[in-house]
Formats: sequence, C-alpha cells, structure tokens
Amino acid sequence: MKNKIPQSLQPFLWSAKIKDLDLKRDKVFIVNQILAFGGLKELKWLFNIYPKTTIKQIFLNHPIKTYRVATFNFIKEIILELESKKLTKEKYVINIPRVIR
Repeated sequence: MKNKIPQSLQPFLWSAKIKDLDLKRDKVFIVNQILAFGGLKELKWLFNIYPKTTIKQIFLNHPIKTYRVATFNFIKEIILELESKKLTKEKYVINIPRVIR
C-alpha cells in the first residue's frame, strides 16, 4: 500500500486534513468518502491503494449515511458488483425520497 494521499483528494476528504490522515487507520473514512463523492479519477486512485476485496468489505460492514441514491446504486451494482446483495439503503443514503401515495 502506498503511503501518501494526494493533495488533490482534499475536496473529497473535506472533514480532515490530508496530512493528518493515515491510509490504514482512516481507511473506512477514506473509502466511503471517495466512493460517495469521487469521480472516475478518484475511484481509480482508491482501487490502486486498496484491494477491491477491502473496499467491498468496508462498504458492506461499515456503511456511512452519506451517499445519494444514484451514487449508492452505481457503487453497489456497477463498481463493486454487489447487485445480488440485499443492503438496507437507509444505512447508506442520506436523503431517501418518500413515495407519495
């Protein structure tokens, strides 16, 4: 695992200073923030730093309620290939639209 977080990721990790983050200690925060808010360039960096199995494990076992519906579905089904997993959206999605009846 490489030891440095690029300064270009600061906008995606806004609640902490890059220099204070540790790739091992803070991996749950880093992975969820990049999955939820990063673009393709940031996702590529993430998958170069952590194995896909680690990213999946963090996504499944340490949900953070920060995702938008479309982002959650994209990450779950396309990026992490977890379409068969039944996940509770309320644990991940910040604003779940209510169905008007």
